[in-house]
Amino acid sequence: MCRKTISVWMALILSAFLFAACNGGKDKDKKKAADEAARTPYKETGDEATVKGIVKFDGTPPASKRIDMSQDSNCAKAGGSSMTDDVQVADGKLANVFVYVKGGKIDGYSYPTPSSPVTLDQQGCRYHPRVMGIQVNQAFRVTNSDPTTHNVHPTPKVNREWNQSQTQGQAAIEEKFLRQETLVPVKCNQHPWMKAHVGVLAHPYFAVTAQDGSYTIKGVPPGTYTVVAWHETFGEQTMSVTVGAKESKTQDFTFKVGTAYAPSSLEIQPALVLP
Repeated sequence: MCRKTISVWMALILSAFLFAACNGGKDKDKKKAADEAARTPYKETGDEATVKGIVKFDGTPPASKRIDMSQDSNCAKAGGSSMTDDVQVADGKLANVFVYVKGGKIDGYSYPTPSSPVTLDQQGCRYHPRVMGIQVNQAFRVTNSDPTTHNVHPTPKVNREWNQSQTQGQAAIEEKFLRQETLVPVKCNQHPWMKAHVGVLAHPYFAVTAQDGSYTIKGVPPGTYTVVAWHETFGEQTMSVTVGAKESKTQDFTFKVGTAYAPSSLEIQPALVLP
């Protein structure tokens, strides 16, 4: 009888603890949403600045490897590349680096959600683009241009995880990310080599480096900020930058093999590759 009473009390205490923890999390989310809603909408003044630069690569980049797509003959028929593309270096310049600005006065404002969606396409059994940026609450569209079925599976840490199949010719999947998160990994459960990464920010001050390693972030309010450059293989680098009214400031980065990896919300999943 005594043991039964103790067990009941333990269950009640555990239930109370879980209830408090759950409500505490909800209260925290509500407070954060209220704080963000109370921010002053940013209005352009004409003094906005530009941050731009080149992301370089020092040394010999790791060689691409052949991907075994034999599990789905439709992928080979789709005509995509069969080589890994996580590292793309041309003439010493690194592509697919997500560059964004944080801190300073931009964190004190709210920004309108773009009306146009950001689209992630599946073509050649690859995600295009591999790295992309989007604002909180902006429409995120996933399309399938392949003659096969994919299984789209973002695996965020602070946003809602979802997992949805998409057949050939099926209408676009539309979702939204409700919280900032850099970066959200996206994978295909059907084809383990397919990977993409989505940077979700509350503001529009971000860019992805082109094949020549260049990036440009326009419309930045004058001030001092941290510029972050993130690459899925070589990690994250940060630099401080101060921009004056209507100034264009150049901020270059250099990555190399052996660069220390700075953990983010990304969880890297191994690809199925052959030597």
